[in-house]
Amino acid sequence: MRAILLMAPFLFKLQRMEQIRRVQASDKAKELIAQLKAMHGELMFHQSGGCCDGSQPMCFEKGDFKTGSSDVRLDIVEGCEFWMARDQFEFWQYSELTLDVIAGRGSSFSLEIPLGYRFHIRSRIFSDEEIGNLIAVFYND
Repeated sequence: MRAILLMAPFLFKLQRMEQIRRVQASDKAKELIAQLKAMHGELMFHQSGGCCDGSQPMCFEKGDFKTGSSDVRLDIVEGCEFWMARDQFEFWQYSELTLDVIAGRGSSFSLEIPLGYRFHIRSRIFSDEEIGNLIAVFYND
């Protein structure tokens, strides 16, 4: 009994530690994702390093964009896998990404474009404490 009482503060701390998500979604993004899911079914996101809309995240029906060994799955946001080109991830790995929505048509193949919106990324650098507790990424090797 004494050992359990001595460990109680440690166990409480373990319970409170939650892994930090790498990708969040704004309320506007959550609404648009729900609308797109109703229209297209399961979705996925990919953020590349240059083609089309530069490094804007693009939304596809799940499986329409083929990921490969050069891609990393950062997180699952609103039930959608969020992928990024591996070389771009090297620059973004210490940043929390917030998927947001802005008005205006992009020049990409992303599903939201015909609706007059485009997904957009906002970022902030993780604290040292957060970096030690990030969720693992999935390398598509």
